[in-house]
Amino acid sequence: MRLISLSSLKATFVVLTVSLLSACGFHLRGDYSVPEELNKISVSSYDQYSTFTRMVKSQLRMSNVEIVAPTSKTPNLHLLSESVNERTLSLYQNTRAAEKELTFNASYRVTIPELGDKTFTTSVTRSYLDNPLTALAKSVERDMIEDEMRKLAASQILRQMARLKANIAANSMNLEDLEEVQVKELEKQYNIKNVEVSPDSTESAQ
Repeated sequence: MRLISLSSLKATFVVLTVSLLSACGFHLRGDYSVPEELNKISVSSYDQYSTFTRMVKSQLRMSNVEIVAPTSKTPNLHLLSESVNERTLSLYQNTRAAEKELTFNASYRVTIPELGDKTFTTSVTRSYLDNPLTALAKSVERDMIEDEMRKLAASQILRQMARLKANIAANSMNLEDLEEVQVKELEKQYNIKNVEVSPDSTESAQ
């Protein structure tokens, strides 16, 4: 009974959280100021009709970014992939999974004409109780959690695009190529922290 109660309480919390996020539009327009150079951008994807692609486009529009047709002179956001991984955190006495952890992973590439491109990854992790007595409710809850993680990942993409101000100012898609003093100055000017860099990203043009 205790497990059922905890599960119901957590499900209620998730529903309320998602409702609040939906009510406020789930965007932090003031926090993620996309550079003017990216105010118009084309979006391509591994699946143009996926839920994640729709969420990313919605986040862009809510941040006043105009989605346009791709051209050689237009910046591009290319969604490379998404996946959801699962692992067991705890077990019931009968060895069935009691609590699971979900991790949503997404990779994407931002291309800016004359600067080059850079590949990033983002991940969001959530856990939930898996009560076998409420299988249908748990299925609905899991779908809601996965959608919540997609929304969070979409907002993280906007945050990373805001950080590209420094790359644009430095005329390079790879800050590691700059002198240490220049990097520190850019970080101070644009308040940059923890820029994600994929080891497989294409080297920027010299």
